[in-house]
Amino acid sequence: MIIAADSLQLPHLNYAALAPMLILFGGAAVGVLVEAFAGRGRRYPVQVVVGLASLVAALVMVIREAGVRELTAGGAIAVDGPALFLQGTLAVLGIVALLLVAERSLEPGGPFVAAAAVTAGTEADRAQAQRRDAGTEVYPLLLFALGGMMLFVSANDLLTMFVALEVFSLPLYLMCGLARRRRLLSQEAALKYFLLGAFASAFFLFGIALLYGYAALPASANQAGRSGITFADIHAAIQDSTNSPFLLYTGLAMVAIGLLFKAAAVPFHVWTPDVYQGAPTPITAFMASCTKVAAFGGLLRVLYVAFERAAWDFRIVIGVIAVITMLVGSILAVTQTDIKRLLAYSSIANAGYLLVGVLAVGTRDGLSSTLFYLVAYGFTVIASFGVVTIVRDADGEATHLSRWAGLGRRSPGYAGMFTFLLLAFAGIPLTSGFTGKFAVFGAAFNAGQVWLVIFGVVTSMILAFPYLRVVVLMWLSEPGENTPSVSIPGALTSAALFIGALATLLLGVAPQPLLDLTDRAAEFIR
Repeated sequence: MIIAADSLQLPHLNYAALAPMLILFGGAAVGVLVEAFAGRGRRYPVQVVVGLASLVAALVMVIREAGVRELTAGGAIAVDGPALFLQGTLAVLGIVALLLVAERSLEPGGPFVAAAAVTAGTEADRAQAQRRDAGTEVYPLLLFALGGMMLFVSANDLLTMFVALEVFSLPLYLMCGLARRRRLLSQEAALKYFLLGAFASAFFLFGIALLYGYAALPASANQAGRSGITFADIHAAIQDSTNSPFLLYTGLAMVAIGLLFKAAAVPFHVWTPDVYQGAPTPITAFMASCTKVAAFGGLLRVLYVAFERAAWDFRIVIGVIAVITMLVGSILAVTQTDIKRLLAYSSIANAGYLLVGVLAVGTRDGLSSTLFYLVAYGFTVIASFGVVTIVRDADGEATHLSRWAGLGRRSPGYAGMFTFLLLAFAGIPLTSGFTGKFAVFGAAFNAGQVWLVIFGVVTSMILAFPYLRVVVLMWLSEPGENTPSVSIPGALTSAALFIGALATLLLGVAPQPLLDLTDRAAEFIR
């Protein structure tokens, strides 16, 4: 069949609305060229400047397009309030995470190595660990990941969402294996994350196939046909499709597996403690904040743009997952003896609290409170891992809890900051953690999900124990021979700590401006 040239129509492209993603992908491409052509001594400053400039420019474009509400790129990308808000959140948190990644005063050459595939413990591995110019490949990888996350939270069809999922996942797998120290642990973390992530992506792809079979219509069935992969198609098909509902529910379950894996919800959480512990700590901070924003942004859009008409079917399942996630995260956090694993189980529990907000998204307050919680948690968790990076000795970071005994007497300033951040995780008033939980639980209560609120409050009380145990260990224990002194951080880490701690305080004391912003952004388009 010959198609006339004048019958072809190019999809509408709003380049200004797409600019945040295009800027990040362009900056990542420039970073790859810098690695190829710049001298070793020049790569680090150029990569840092390119990374920060790209993120700031992307944030500026998000702010500039704040009032835009439209579908672009042939309907594949939605530019609406939640998408723009989440893109702005990713840009801001990405800037703070990049400051941690770029810090080199704590360790010569930074926390990353260039050749992650070198066998750990060999002479070649020890030689590359002494290089002061290694590890600059992480900057373009970081930008690619953030660009993929921005595309993920704004995708308006399942294929675009799958492409975005792979674009931001693959750089994460690589960055987890680039640790300069504890090389075997880092390589193990990268391998586990890659293998389990591949399975989750396969489930997501199988789910797309089943949903396509359920929602697609032949062109003869209506004037335009129905592709079966856009969220609007699935939304319409739930009402009028005559295909087997087995395809719908099985497809939704498989897509949800891929999304809940990234969100670290039980039972898809098993990768989280090992990966958080083994990955370089700046990358752990990046994953704990930005990946969670992307995962829940995508989950919200899928459930309440594509499957809103099936909400009564999936809410009970998501509710049970939320309860189990809160219980597993809070109870297992009590048993941890490594600070990074403790924060990993804390992240799992917080995924459960966010799922409570997801179930209240049928109301405007539910979506608004969930968006607020993502911002508040993101700043707090980045600052927390920032403190972990500076508690170190000659062998690197001291992450075992026994090494933190008496830290308040050795370094009262940074121990005080970490105490404040832990109290925020525990939901103590005048912190962003309290405001976020109050907003999410309040929205769930108003939506009739009282049982979830009860479990949320109970697990919050359980989760307060490991946080307070660390506080008591730092302040009421005598410093031991193995208690390290806090290394004086450089300007970049200091800036990241200041931004994270200040945001945690301001969002607890004066949260209303951000709550108003999330309320204005809390409306999807289809």
